[in-house]
Amino acid sequence: MPLNAVQWQKSLAADHLRPAYLLAGEELLVLEAADALRAQARRLGYAEREVLDVGNHFDWDDLARSAAGMSLFATRRLLDLRLPTGRPGTEGAKAINEFCANPPPDVTLLITATEWSSKHEGAWTRNLDVAGAVVVFTAPRPNEWAAWIGARLASRGLSATPDAAALLAERVEGNLLAAAQEIDKLVVLRGEGRIDAQEMENLVADSARYDAFKLTDAAFGGEGGRALRILHGLHAEGDELIALMGWLVNQLQLALRLANARDFAAQARAERLWPAREQLFRKALRRAPREHWLQCLARAARIDRMAKGREQGDPWLEAERLVAAIAEPRAAQALS
Repeated sequence: MPLNAVQWQKSLAADHLRPAYLLAGEELLVLEAADALRAQARRLGYAEREVLDVGNHFDWDDLARSAAGMSLFATRRLLDLRLPTGRPGTEGAKAINEFCANPPPDVTLLITATEWSSKHEGAWTRNLDVAGAVVVFTAPRPNEWAAWIGARLASRGLSATPDAAALLAERVEGNLLAAAQEIDKLVVLRGEGRIDAQEMENLVADSARYDAFKLTDAAFGGEGGRALRILHGLHAEGDELIALMGWLVNQLQLALRLANARDFAAQARAERLWPAREQLFRKALRRAPREHWLQCLARAARIDRMAKGREQGDPWLEAERLVAAIAEPRAAQALS
């Protein structure tokens, strides 16, 4: 059976690593768990780590070769296999099964997958669970968010009154990455100590006057003027456009998935959208057809190339036009 969060922490504190691990689910939690496991591996003498990125043309024989290879320094080795989609395919499942059936001594296989559902499970996950451990990380449920935020604050040396934790939970609206970023900002701004609701409101407002989350909310909410002011603020504060475009592309892809869905409500549940964000996208999709969001996504990709110097043009000016088109589809001529 997959380990829960408490069992995972106990397992990680042991004086040895299991032959294989699968860490899957919410990206932020998976990446942090993988970092913790790698740190424990270093403490236990795993001096070598080999990263295997599974892409479209990945050769699964590389896993067997890496597992059978000799260590240069006769030390323990960690095979760090990144499987973003959580789907190894027939060849990959076979390779993982073979590893789990006869794991080499002094070698631990770490598999991370940032897309996951029960449909990903199969014989390979069951075999991996027998040979090692499977841990599935899920986002907190709405009624668990305040407790999760309290625990996260405590891990950073902070604490919050219940109403302060609830205020922060309401602000991030179920977005784990946003919550983590806000808490990290609080550490810088506040330092250690206990935060009440009034101070939380002041600190969060001060620390996120112009952030990417507010930009996308304003744009998809149809508030073109506000979205452009936030974009200008981000530019003035020296924010990197490449990182901003990454989040904007993420939200446009979400809009397109919702636009393509036969059942909007079912897709919104699958995306784990909170009611406020579900309504935000529902209203945005009413303002423009699917083709508009495809155009926006294509434009965003072009802006990303500009920002990286791979295409001529002013990326910030094009970003202004894109934000205006998202907020006001009638301004879609800005895409031309």
